[in-house]
Amino acid sequence: MMYLQHFGLTHSPLGKQCRDLWDDGQLEPIRSRFQWLLDSPGLGLLSGEAGVGKTAVLRQLTAKLSPHRYQVIYMAETDFGRLDLYRHLALALGLEPAFRRAQLWRDIKARIQDLYEQKQVLPLWIIDEAQNLPREFFRDFPAFLNFAFDARDMMTVWLVGLPELAFTLERAPQAALASRIQVRLKLDPILERDRFHALIRHALKDAGSAHNLLADTGMEMLRQASQGRPRQAGTLIRHALRLACLKGMSHLPDELIQQAIEEHRA
Repeated sequence: MMYLQHFGLTHSPLGKQCRDLWDDGQLEPIRSRFQWLLDSPGLGLLSGEAGVGKTAVLRQLTAKLSPHRYQVIYMAETDFGRLDLYRHLALALGLEPAFRRAQLWRDIKARIQDLYEQKQVLPLWIIDEAQNLPREFFRDFPAFLNFAFDARDMMTVWLVGLPELAFTLERAPQAALASRIQVRLKLDPILERDRFHALIRHALKDAGSAHNLLADTGMEMLRQASQGRPRQAGTLIRHALRLACLKGMSHLPDELIQQAIEEHRA
């Protein structure tokens, strides 16, 4: 990407290649609860608006896990039938998916039990975009999680999705699944002015910028346009960087930020 070379950056600010997520304390509860569900396997729920960084946080946390102790299975294709979801899990576990659900369940659960008891490997299943899961999946998932007369937990599962996911799980038909959730977390947009400005400064530094490329007024324009969502802010910054590169500019003046915002809205 030409704009990276133009500004001497190693990657896009707030992009997927960022090495160190900004944290002023909001992420620490997620880190501690994440580790807790590794030490005591169970079911976790992480919700938040689109673009607040849910997947980015889990991506960074799982990147540090030893493959000798954990098998991380990530799924974001959730708008399918429940059998497709279990078949995806079976394939990830190295199984040939059975046609019938009963046999498919037995095969998967036997593999999970073998991993946990014989190989001391904990399966970690992260289901992203979980608000799109079919309702029948929510209804029968508690039965799937039942191991050894429900006396043991042999895998950790994180349901990750939009705020509507948490509302769905509060409804009566999902009571059995809701009762199994051991950790409930919510990630919020960064709406406060000083916190958002600190996020942008950190993102630029993490990407290799030796100095701030935009003024506080430009950061404020980004905050309002992105509504405090890091993904949206990153998209606008990248667009502004491309515009500046085309114009041979070495910084991002307010008028360029405004242009990026307007073109992104168009």
